[in-house]
Amino acid sequence: MKKILILLSGMMLANALFGQDAKTPPKTQIMTLGVFHLAYHNLDVQTTEKKNQISVLEEPYQSEIIAICNAIEAFKPTMIAIEKSPNEQGAIDSLYSLYKSDQFTLKKDEIYQLAFRMGKKLNLPKIHCMNNWGKHYNNMKTLFKDSIRSANLENYYFQSPDSIYMESKKSKKVSNIIDEFTQLNDPKHIKESLSVYLLNPFKYEEEAGDFTGVDFETGRWFNRNLRIFRNIQRMAQKPEERILLIIGCGHLNLLNMFLDVSKEFDLVSPLPYLEVAKKNTCTK
Repeated sequence: MKKILILLSGMMLANALFGQDAKTPPKTQIMTLGVFHLAYHNLDVQTTEKKNQISVLEEPYQSEIIAICNAIEAFKPTMIAIEKSPNEQGAIDSLYSLYKSDQFTLKKDEIYQLAFRMGKKLNLPKIHCMNNWGKHYNNMKTLFKDSIRSANLENYYFQSPDSIYMESKKSKKVSNIIDEFTQLNDPKHIKESLSVYLLNPFKYEEEAGDFTGVDFETGRWFNRNLRIFRNIQRMAQKPEERILLIIGCGHLNLLNMFLDVSKEFDLVSPLPYLEVAKKNTCTK
């Protein structure tokens, strides 16, 4: 009798677990590919001097980009998202349509070199814009209107003795795009990059004990990436979609965290695909 009871209990537990699995909704797979901005817009805190900028339209960089695209296409994305705001969707649609009909030559930006190139080859109908610039608290909007207060914040940002930007705000020259993407998408690098946002200007105080720096970073970075994440949620209308997100590598320190803990998404690393790209370039 005891063995029968144990057997029945085991069957009930298995049925319960099966029932839970059956009720768990399927997740949408999403690959986040963090990049440096190939066109060197220099709109971020970290900039690249002209002498250290490469031309991705030249060799060997074009071959490296093509190898990256070929490797990631094996992920079979059904949607590609880029770091452009939804209000720019019309312009992106027009350029992408021209490119698909061979009337547009790809420029340096990763939107064209990666997203457009892969989108056309995969026969995707559009490239999705999902960027957002965040929203600041009213107290920060007031600070920005005051030239003296905003200058004090900026000076602390870059000039204070413990500023992390004093040493690292200038980017070095990239020698190999695949190697660079591999480093930028490494979990250790991503984790380290988040620590930066908890230093300067996060610690800035106009008056002792206030939260000026915290409020600044809340709008500039944390609110911004939460809004980007919401735009990604809006994209994923069907769980069977496979999303490729191409975005500045800095965003991964929050977006990957959100996606990893989300009940809606299954985060896919680009590192194995970049390894394939590297092998393919080495065998040529």
